[in-house]
Amino acid sequence: MAEGSGSRRRSLYKLVGSPPWKEAFRQGCLERMRTSRDRLLNKYRQAGGNMSGGPQNTFLVQEVMEEEWNALQSVESWPEALAQLEEPLDLAMLEEIQQELIDQEQSIISEYERSLQFDEECLSVMLAEWEANSLICPVCTKYNLRIASGVVMCQCGLYIPSHSPEMTEQKFRACLEDSVNEHGAHCPHTPAFSVTEGTGEKSSLLMSCLVSLPQDPAVKAGQ
Repeated sequence: MAEGSGSRRRSLYKLVGSPPWKEAFRQGCLERMRTSRDRLLNKYRQAGGNMSGGPQNTFLVQEVMEEEWNALQSVESWPEALAQLEEPLDLAMLEEIQQELIDQEQSIISEYERSLQFDEECLSVMLAEWEANSLICPVCTKYNLRIASGVVMCQCGLYIPSHSPEMTEQKFRACLEDSVNEHGAHCPHTPAFSVTEGTGEKSSLLMSCLVSLPQDPAVKAGQ
């Protein structure tokens, strides 16, 4: 397997090198890496979010270079003279492009990690607010909730008639914390809350996430 990969790289080294084609190949590789962000992050997550081995242990660089090379070969105006270029110059050019792709790959991963850290901080703030004396509305995250006779209300318009006198602030808080913690065990992103009404059904507080698509009821009416 390693020998096959080395052979493909030698093929690239031998055939790419003319300055105009170098720039076309470089720009194509960089654009392909940008549009392969989701594929890169999927590989990164599958690896456990670990860049073990340092910068040379890349996730998508070699694939991107080979895909762009194959795409360029399919262009009808591909010059036959490219095959006659000298290998030392080709190698230096490709190594330069490869390093640019490595830097771009690491930049994408670093941006993703910063986003995860921000979401974790937001989640910590949300949980800290819920643990304070006042129960903040999970929908608007601005006003305090009021619970009277089992009915959950907020100035923002949230109104969940549970018809359950046993529903207290403590029970509602516990339901929210359990839902957020369960979501956090499978997804690092911050969930959002909304109120939904179904035909013939009572209002429910739904927790949703842009990454984890399924919506789960956090608190149903009648609980």
